[in-house]
Amino acid sequence: MKDGYIVKDVTYGKPTESELELINLHTRREYSADEVYVFSVILCDNEIDREYERFTKDALIKLSELFVGKTGILDHNMKSENQTARIFSCEVEEVPNKLTSIGEQYYRLKARAYMPRISKNNDFISEIDSGIKKEISVGCAVGKIRCSICGENMKSLHCEHIKGKKYNGEVCHYILEEPLDAYEWSFVAVPAQKEAKVIKALDLELKGGEDNMEDVIKMLYTDAPISISKSQAKDLTKFIDTLKEQAEDGKTYKEDMRKEVLKYCSLVEPEIDIKVMDAVTKKMNLNELKSFKTAFMSKVNRDFPVKPQLLPYEKEKKKNKINEFKI
Repeated sequence: MKDGYIVKDVTYGKPTESELELINLHTRREYSADEVYVFSVILCDNEIDREYERFTKDALIKLSELFVGKTGILDHNMKSENQTARIFSCEVEEVPNKLTSIGEQYYRLKARAYMPRISKNNDFISEIDSGIKKEISVGCAVGKIRCSICGENMKSLHCEHIKGKKYNGEVCHYILEEPLDAYEWSFVAVPAQKEAKVIKALDLELKGGEDNMEDVIKMLYTDAPISISKSQAKDLTKFIDTLKEQAEDGKTYKEDMRKEVLKYCSLVEPEIDIKVMDAVTKKMNLNELKSFKTAFMSKVNRDFPVKPQLLPYEKEKKKNKINEFKI
């Protein structure tokens, strides 16, 4: 998600004739210009935000299509009674003589929204006009998140670069591309973006729940506020339970590996105090244990070659001139 804010209008909340036609595409009856209140919203832009992420211009263009018809709510609370307004048009706007922090032309996603002029909304309209209700947050899903340093797609691979850190003078950030869906936009008190003010939303259901959990876990390590639904919370707890089960299996496997290292150590390095080795192996990670096991097994195979306990009758007969098996 990217942050946004409401901008001042010279229309004083009244739609033009062409805008009214667009609004009535979303209503069940024809509304007049006096029956609706309209306002402009900057949903997001192509600037790097406080979480070191940014949209491309192409992504903004796609979002301009996806956000038309999307409802505005309060604090990402997806209850129907929290619906306040609806977007009826959206476009990418170029801001002349303004560049982003990385020197690109600045673009922003500008939407027009409406709400009915009814007694229930009078206070809300006053809060918008007075600037009290200004910051907003939008929720969307993207298909690709690229690292600005190496270009890797963070949804499939995870590189070594960290957002916010500099590499050869360039600040690492994630580039958001290929928008898949726009969920909603919300009036919020605390935004996250510098110019457009939105909090990031968790998209747990984008790839069918657990497939997208790595992205979710990374989000939890940021300082940004997040919002999840009940179904998303269920997916997350299920994923955590799976991780716990895998962790227990991993502990068992590691302990078995540690015991094998001690066994082979006692065979090929008897001069090493087994108690000391026991304490040392408890501090080793799995890769270290595997390395020690491989080294010890190599010595075991060299110093203790495997020989059959029973020699075949014919070979013994020829070798020792006897008629019994040798044990």
